[in-house]
Amino acid sequence: MGSFQELVANAAAEYGLQLTNGQIAAMDTYYRLLLEWNEKMNLTAITEPHEVAVKHMIDSLSCYREEIFTAAARIVDVGTGAGFPGIPLKIFQPELELILMDSLNKRLNFLREVAGNLGLQGVAFVHARAEEAGKNKQHRESYDIAVSRAVARLNVLCELCLPMVKVGGWFIALKGAQYEDEVHEAAKALTILGGKVADIRPVSLPGLADKRAVIYIKKVAATPLSYPRKAGTPEKKPL
Repeated sequence: MGSFQELVANAAAEYGLQLTNGQIAAMDTYYRLLLEWNEKMNLTAITEPHEVAVKHMIDSLSCYREEIFTAAARIVDVGTGAGFPGIPLKIFQPELELILMDSLNKRLNFLREVAGNLGLQGVAFVHARAEEAGKNKQHRESYDIAVSRAVARLNVLCELCLPMVKVGGWFIALKGAQYEDEVHEAAKALTILGGKVADIRPVSLPGLADKRAVIYIKKVAATPLSYPRKAGTPEKKPL
């Protein structure tokens, strides 16, 4: 079976990513903290080492593209939960300015400990619902990239994330087996909110047969001021 470090290194190599020893060690520390905190609060149902290596660490990095995740990019991870994909992306590209946003403060306490243990610089923690953050001038149209993984269906996610992205920036959604249906379903939301699907990249993770993809949405126009609607409405009445 090997250590978690070996599992991550092997999975990355199989996926076609080159990780440094420092990056592998950082992911190992992150994994240990995840297990430790998971005993006192629900962070993840996936705890088996090989599954964490592939389904959390490498899956998080599947959205990475050098031309988008540039050194100066400000990135918000919306509904970050246990820190995926934000923390693995920050480990992989330390120059990113990362904002981890979640509606649950105790998750952010976990992520503060992770960032402290890993010595990550340029990470901020925002305790907010996306609907409220999208209305706040501190966050509205202020990020180069918004990323989100497994938070809601794409038509809902567009309303939660696109208001925070600058015109010319990116909203990147990591999606599972239903991604084609979700893209189709989100067409109206994208038109209203100023987004346009630029690329859909199917993802094949090492040793997994399931279907998943990364959806790259370009922010082509400003989001109307009436969006996002108040908390709960995007889920109840999707665009």
